[in-house]
Amino acid sequence: MSKQQLDRFKEAARELGADDDEAKFNEKLGKLVKQKPDAKKDN
Repeated sequence: MSKQQLDRFKEAARELGADDDEAKFNEKLGKLVKQKPDAKKDN
C-alpha cells in the first residue's frame, strides 16, 4: 500500500469515527463491505 493510499484510508476512517477503536472500526467496515458467500456451504 502506498503512503498516499494509506493516508486516504486513515482520513476515511477518521471521517467515519472509527480510527481509534478497533471494535467501532470493524462494525463500520462490516456495514460497508459485503462478504462473499462461501461456495462450499452451498453444495
